[in-house]
Amino acid sequence: MPISALRSRSRSAAAASTCAWSTADAAARDRLTHRAYLAELLSAETDARAIRRRQRRVHEARFPRIKTLEAFDAAATPGIPASLLTTLATGAWIDRGEPLVLLGDSGTGKSHLLIALGVAACHQGRSVRYTTAAALANELVEAADERALARTIARYGRLDLICLDELGYLHLDPRGAELLFQVLTEREERASIAVASNAPFSEWGSTFTDPRLAAAVVDRLTFNAHILETGTDSYRLRSTRTKKGTATTP
Repeated sequence: MPISALRSRSRSAAAASTCAWSTADAAARDRLTHRAYLAELLSAETDARAIRRRQRRVHEARFPRIKTLEAFDAAATPGIPASLLTTLATGAWIDRGEPLVLLGDSGTGKSHLLIALGVAACHQGRSVRYTTAAALANELVEAADERALARTIARYGRLDLICLDELGYLHLDPRGAELLFQVLTEREERASIAVASNAPFSEWGSTFTDPRLAAAVVDRLTFNAHILETGTDSYRLRSTRTKKGTATTP
């Protein structure tokens, strides 16, 4: 067994031991019966396992950083009602296999919302994977060269949610773009994909190079989709200016 796995087990065992002693002390203090103590111990272990499962799903999703909906500045994007974000946070759209598209300029919160909704899905027990459009296209090309394309596409097809970031930032290699289209087709009307792009749909042709392929991608990502526009005003830039203004104010 790898040393990392042994260390993980050791940490889990130590945590479980600490939890058991803590529960035992509380039971003695509250004069619980043996049955009540066992019920408390079982509840604590169940909660601990649920936390570990959530942490494992978030780790497996490969988010570049952790974002939450609670930390999102809804006032910075007045075009997106807070009630809509609350509805999306439930994940019902994922259960229905509906796409989600976030459109807006850089710094307007697209990636924050994309990651936050992905993290929320992980906490709800769903399998999620975050990647950028360029990274996924490259991964698929490498898989095709290694004769593992079918297995790779099937793996992405089994996920409950794919969070595809930075679509439109880089021109995709024609071969990679076609393979990315295969992933979208594999999930069409069956499993959800959330996309963040800084380009409007009319400009996706420059990303996919082939206008017909771009039109097909747009068609699949907009059918029964939730389309959110985060706008053009960068709140990162606005926040930086505000901080600088505050720092220079006597």
